[in-house]
Formats: sequence, structure tokens, C-alpha cells
Amino acid sequence: MAEHTRSSITIDAAPDAVMTVIADFDRYPEWTGEVRRTEVLEADDQGRAERVLLVLDAKTIRDEQTLAYTWAGPHEVRWTLEKSQMLRALDGAYLLRPLAGGERTEVTYELTVDVKIPMLGMMKRKMEKIIIERALDGLKQRVESVPGASADPGPGSGSGTD
Repeated sequence: MAEHTRSSITIDAAPDAVMTVIADFDRYPEWTGEVRRTEVLEADDQGRAERVLLVLDAKTIRDEQTLAYTWAGPHEVRWTLEKSQMLRALDGAYLLRPLAGGERTEVTYELTVDVKIPMLGMMKRKMEKIIIERALDGLKQRVESVPGASADPGPGSGSGTD
């Protein structure tokens, strides 16, 4: 049976900057950890991925997954599993909520996973929690390291606004 897990993090960047990183599948191997290769198989008329192949290597788990993506406005993307060797279901979403007048973003990650191999519910929940934590931490680190994305330019930036 599939389990549902959800977690949130605040990122010091505007929602558009966060969504730009989420939508850039070619760079996932640089910040996600487990994703070794990606390939956008289909895109919509706005250039957003609709089907993506992800090659994963999480040491104990190696898999190739094809995910179908649905973009709901500028602050939400959802995906569902089309094909996998190890999973029956992998449904998820990134939900973005502007904070501080749009200078920061609360990112909520939802995930439902069902594996083909028998696994205790407690182990599935732990696996989901680890996936979500790594994804959110990696996303935060990636977005906040992109020049111009951070709402706080930091000391010595010469912004003159204190």
C-alpha cells in the first residue's frame, strides 16, 4: 500500500527562482544526489517537461523511472510514475507559497511511494522522509547558490538598504 508524506522548507528566493531550478531537469544530477542522468522525453508548448526519464543510483536502489509532469500555474508542479523497475507508484508535488512579499518561498514537497518489493510501512515512510529531506535540502542549497536568486544579497553587496 502506498504511503503519503509531506514536508516544507523556506528558501530565501522568490518563487520564480525556485521554480526555475525545479524545472531545470538537465541540472538535477548536480544537486539531487541520487539522480545520475535525466532526459526530457516530451515538453509542452511552453517548453516545460511533460515526461522525464530519471536514472537513479541511491547505492542500495538503482532504477530508471519515467515520470509524467503536470504544471498548475507558476507555483505548482505534480508528477506521477509512468514506468519503473522498482516502484508501483511515485506521485509527488512541489507546492510554492510566496512569503515576505515574494522575496522568500515556502516549498512543500508531497510524495507517495509504493515499491514492488515487500517492505514494512515504517520502512517506506522512512524512505519517503529521506527522499523528501534530501530533495528539499538540495533544492534550497541549489536555489540559494544561484547568483541573483537569493532575496538577501549578504554583507558587502553594496545594496545600501539596511
